[in-house]
Parts: sequence; structure tokens; C-alpha cells
Amino acid sequence: MKLGKLEKVKDLRSVWPHEANDFTKWLAKEENLEILGDEIGLDIELISKEAKTGSFSTDILAVESNTDNKIIIENQLEATDHDHLGKVITYASGHDAKTIIWIVKEAREEHRQAVDWLNDHTDNEINIFLCKIELWKIGNSEIAPKFQIVSSPNNWTKTIKIDGGVDLSSTKMLQYQYWVKLSEEIDNNYPKFNSRKPQGQHWYDLAIGTSLAFISLTINTQKNEIKSNITISDNKSLFDYLYDDKDKIEDIVGEELTWRRLDNRKSSIIEISIDFNINNEDEWHTAIKWHLDMASKLYDAFADRIKQFNS
Repeated sequence: MKLGKLEKVKDLRSVWPHEANDFTKWLAKEENLEILGDEIGLDIELISKEAKTGSFSTDILAVESNTDNKIIIENQLEATDHDHLGKVITYASGHDAKTIIWIVKEAREEHRQAVDWLNDHTDNEINIFLCKIELWKIGNSEIAPKFQIVSSPNNWTKTIKIDGGVDLSSTKMLQYQYWVKLSEEIDNNYPKFNSRKPQGQHWYDLAIGTSLAFISLTINTQKNEIKSNITISDNKSLFDYLYDDKDKIEDIVGEELTWRRLDNRKSSIIEISIDFNINNEDEWHTAIKWHLDMASKLYDAFADRIKQFNS
């Protein structure tokens, strides 16, 4: 069997001549933010490009899906410099961002050390990533982008192996183990749902029989809370339709819900949360029962209404 040879495309500007007009526009597309998110381990959703911070503009302002945690992304198709290091801190402060992603062509050692130092000396809510962007091809194939993490928060660097040799951070491993137990509970006691393959991530989605929306169960290790929510995919009319029935829906659920139309984002979310520290593994059964009981109530309150809207 003849195999091709990977070749690195050294000149990034042969593909993206202009940082803002070409690279930032490319990265802001949903499918490309997904590539970046897969490398880092975050589900990234665009808010806007060139978001204002006083007299400055952040390349990309985004949010971690299913949370309110802001993400700022600063792009630099050159080697790192002091100017951009100052910018990412300024932008994060201006937008109260929890996550900073600095994407560069080359990371100078002193700037890698600076990012490591910031991760070591900021609290656990602040996460700073320094990433290289590379381009690769095989022979005459299409050029493919590759993000490579150069520096990341401490809790991203402590890796553990799961079946299949996949590396997970300690936090991601804890999430993975929680979803494994939740999947087992679905298979044993919640026939209205189909379990899914557990992943080391903060969310677990459940289908409700329509492509317009789904149930999402989430864990927030920073705020020590868990949520059950209905996520509506890019349909504000559906959100408004459901909101008109708010009182009846909340009567079925038996709880007051938080209704978030999120006009500056594609999705809308209707959610409920409780305090819970996932590190307390002895109480996982209580959290899993709450997650799935609430998911069942959300299913009963929303599934038929959404199907009626669709028809």
C-alpha cells in the first residue's frame, strides 16, 4: 500500500492573506469554530466578530454553549508579541470573559511562559489557551487546518486514559464517568429516552423526536450547579410560540423555568438548575435522578407542543 506524505504549508497568508478579512471570517464560521472547539474541548458558539471593547475590537467574541461563559479569541498570523498579549487581557476584562484563546502562527517561549504563569496565578474560572494554527496537505490534496495547543490551564494538562486510549483531563474524566452512570440509569429506568455514548464534556443531549429542539443536561464545575434545559435550534418563532404557553408548561413541569430567548445567538434555552458539586461522587445518584426526572418532565411539557408547531 502506498501512503502519502504529510506536507506543511509554511505560508499561512497564501491561504489567508489578511488576518481580519480572511482568517477571522473563516474561523467565525460554525464548522471552523467546531474544529477549534474539538481541539480545546469546548463547545464554542459565535456571538460576533470585531466586538467592541472601548476603542478596541476583539477579533471574535463567543460563548460556551449551554453556559453564559464568554470566550474571546484573538488571532495573530505571525509570531506572538507583547502587544497581542496585552490585547487578550484587555479584551477578556472588557467582556468579562472566562476563556481566552490566543491563536498564532508561532509561539515565542517567553509568551508561552507568560500564559503558563497567568494560568497558574488566576482562579479556576479563568482559562487561557495559546494555540498554533497550521496548514497541512498530502500531495495535491486540499489544504487542511490543524490547531495545536501550546499552553492551557492546569486542569487541561492532567490527562487520564479511558477505553480506546483517549486522553481526558481530570475534570473531563469526572464528567465522562458521571455520564456513564447516567447512561446506565437511562437504559434501566427511563425508556422514553435513548442513551448516547458518554463523552468527557459538560453536556449530554437527549432527543425528543424533532429536529427543532432537544433536551440538554449540563454540569458546571465552576459554579457547582447542574441544569436540565430545552435547547431550541435557531428558531425564535418557536421560542415565542412556547412562551405564549409559559404558565401551562410550568404547571406540567411543576417548577418555574428560566426562559432565555438569546437574541444575539442562534439557539434559545429554557432551563432549570440546582446547586450540585460533581466532585461529591457519593451523591451522584441524587443528581442523576434529578437530571433524568426533570428531563422527563421537560419532555412531557414540550415534545408534543414543538411537534404541533412544526406541523
